[in-house]
Amino acid sequence: MGINGMNILLLVAFIALIYFMMIRPQKKKEKADNEMRESLKVGDEVMTIGGVVGKIIKITDRTVIITTGADKTKIEFIKSAIASSKSADAAAAAKKTAKKDAEDDNLDEKAPSKEKKVAPKKLTKKSDENKAEEKAE
Repeated sequence: MGINGMNILLLVAFIALIYFMMIRPQKKKEKADNEMRESLKVGDEVMTIGGVVGKIIKITDRTVIITTGADKTKIEFIKSAIASSKSADAAAAAKKTAKKDAEDDNLDEKAPSKEKKVAPKKLTKKSDENKAEEKAE
């Protein structure tokens, strides 16, 4: 192999490195995002790319209508504007788990301590015999 062959081999290796370090992970992320957007359903909590958080009330082929805020404002977004989703089933399970954890914490606080209390050893006076032995040594 001459210098030209090494240059070509180095160029091919560099292109392969770019593909595996940049292009392939980006395509995987795009595929995962598209799957997430296709699996959206009414009742899911979503966050848009702009940071708006709400609950889906209607889905069409291209758009999603969500309600947000205390006054239940309805806003329509294109599906590609949805950044993340938390399904209603997962949200309910998370709330249930959080509630159970809170109850467990409350029970732990109310329960008496199971730690054993160690009483200090009582100091006893040495007998006269022990004192005499210590002096002899």
